[in-house]
Amino acid sequence: MLRIAVPNKGSLAEPAAALLREAGYAERRTGRELVLHDHANDVELYFLRPRDIAVYVGAGTLDAGITGRDLLLDSGADAEEVLELGFASSTFRFAARTGEAPADVTGLAGRRVATSYDGLVRAHLAEHGVDAPVVRLDGAVEISVALGVADVIADVVETGSTLRAAGLEVFGDPILRSEAVLVQRRGTSAPEGLDVLVRRVQGVLVAREYVMVDYDVHVDLLDAASAVTPGLESPTVSPLRDASYVAVRSMVRRGEVNAVMDRLYEIGARAILVTTIHACRI
Repeated sequence: MLRIAVPNKGSLAEPAAALLREAGYAERRTGRELVLHDHANDVELYFLRPRDIAVYVGAGTLDAGITGRDLLLDSGADAEEVLELGFASSTFRFAARTGEAPADVTGLAGRRVATSYDGLVRAHLAEHGVDAPVVRLDGAVEISVALGVADVIADVVETGSTLRAAGLEVFGDPILRSEAVLVQRRGTSAPEGLDVLVRRVQGVLVAREYVMVDYDVHVDLLDAASAVTPGLESPTVSPLRDASYVAVRSMVRRGEVNAVMDRLYEIGARAILVTTIHACRI
């Protein structure tokens, strides 16, 4: 039985649960239970704090889990990424008082750095040969400079509005670009069922990114139309009753579909239809 850790709160929770549902695993919890048995797929889902998931997986207590790359690296757990999941994206950066920020990480020597991700920050400083004390805080890191607890902070930055309100500005290159990832224990063979989980999740991710486009086009225009819709490998072309026309089916990136439809119409394609892909195997 495959044991999967799922975030139970925060920005990772609902997208992770939705991804697993779309991949055909058990429906959402009916209450606040911590374990959900999916007998049809021979899977157990464990709903845990996102910060703890890499620890359980790295210890071999659970087989796989969904967490953030930042949480994985900060934990120091013996776990590794299997697959990027494309949601909960964030950027982890240093920030200091406006006008007092050093040019880069090397200017942090001797300065106190407050963060909720001390493992991640210590590793980053060591990588750059910087000796700076790290102050671990569990929340509201941006106020630590004003309160005199730290000189610099390291935190997740989205729009930067919270930092500006605290009189801070980011500096240097990002420490890390994070997103949700599927993880397993490092250095071990994939547990039974993990390959199926990965294929299913990959299928959902591709289905979210692509749509299916169908259209009719004159055979003389097929090459031009196929250049617009090459598909993943090659478009599907089927004959019609009128031998001078063919029906074409191809996968197109969702964000490009309207531009593709315009180009197809200009070429001479007609009866252009777009349908959603719910799942696939590539």
